[in-house]
Amino acid sequence: MPCPALPDGFDFTDPDLLHHRVPLPEFAELRAAEPVRWIPQPANIAGFQDEGYWAVTRHADVRYVSTHPEIFSSTLNTAIIRFNEHMNRDSIDAQRLILLNMDPPEHTRVRQIVQRGFTPRAIRALEDRLRDRAQAIVAGARAHSGPFDFVTEVACELPLQAIAELIGIPQDDRVKIFEWSNKMIAYDDPEYAITEQVGAESAAELIAYAMGMAAERKQCPAHDIVSTLVAAEDEGNLNSDEFGFFVLMLSVAGNETTRNAITHGMHAFLTHPEQWELYKRERPSTAAEEIVRWATPVNAFQRTATQDTELGGKLIRKGDRVGIFYASANHDPEVFENPDVFDVMRDPNPHLGFGGGGPHYCLGKSLAVLEIDLIFNAIADAMPNLTLTGDPRRLRSAWINGVKELQVTAG
Repeated sequence: MPCPALPDGFDFTDPDLLHHRVPLPEFAELRAAEPVRWIPQPANIAGFQDEGYWAVTRHADVRYVSTHPEIFSSTLNTAIIRFNEHMNRDSIDAQRLILLNMDPPEHTRVRQIVQRGFTPRAIRALEDRLRDRAQAIVAGARAHSGPFDFVTEVACELPLQAIAELIGIPQDDRVKIFEWSNKMIAYDDPEYAITEQVGAESAAELIAYAMGMAAERKQCPAHDIVSTLVAAEDEGNLNSDEFGFFVLMLSVAGNETTRNAITHGMHAFLTHPEQWELYKRERPSTAAEEIVRWATPVNAFQRTATQDTELGGKLIRKGDRVGIFYASANHDPEVFENPDVFDVMRDPNPHLGFGGGGPHYCLGKSLAVLEIDLIFNAIADAMPNLTLTGDPRRLRSAWINGVKELQVTAG
């Protein structure tokens, strides 16, 4: 099959493109004809000192890259596939302190510590409180007499509360966490008038807040997860800096991604009314996984080759950046029957919305699935006749598949 003829300058990480749509037709062309393809970029446009990256679009290849960190590093250039031309190398390198941007063995050490907070027992302990919060959130939204924004009134709140509950952030401080995390990922969207500097300042404030929590628990340990993670460093716990960067990662990886999965999921239900009727009737346990596959909140991350290697018939040189496009993998017809169909009964569903396996598989998957289940059950109970009143307004971002507004009415 001939190589697909993408328009000159077409870039899967272009925030102007992703502001309007996920490029699923172009992904389909590449999967069929050239599943690993070099995408040229103007020098430094993405914040890196290079001229492009390899786009990896097939499910099998995304999994391969994800499960071979010795060949494809998260640390060398971080997992973020595109910053902007103003990003300097020192700022990129500073992000190596975040778990998302670590490689084994350092990643293994930190993950073994932080996963104590995500045990099945820890998640079960949150379930009743989160169910109550989900029901309260939906009850508050239902009280609107006219159209309201589903993102701010429903989707935002539960993921924030879940992370805050998990690490014990006081209720009065939770709005600050939400604002900081928003600013950290919204710098590509001109509507927010947020610069990279504001995003960096927000990250610094969040890290300082978390480090303060860690210092308090070291002085006065409590029966909570923060104490479990930081109270005794000599027993393999996190130091204050590591805890600060862990909370920073949670505020984006746990808050923003689940919020967008919920928003995309609601939009999918309301544009596929037969699926909403099925869900309300059956409440299938498979729904959350299909929502994440369909939404794919993180469009792409990247890795950097540590050595010359071959993938998809292409020679990837040491130092080349490799974009792993989860949105494409989650529509791969070699893996999914009718991948462009939203089907909440889909089973099995080996999607890569929580990552492609390997060391960076989503730490909080079980918590995210619980949140999605709880919020849609609450909506189906209290707002079964929810209807759209406008098209979603998408976030301008190079790597987040985000929605910043979705107008609905309780019906």
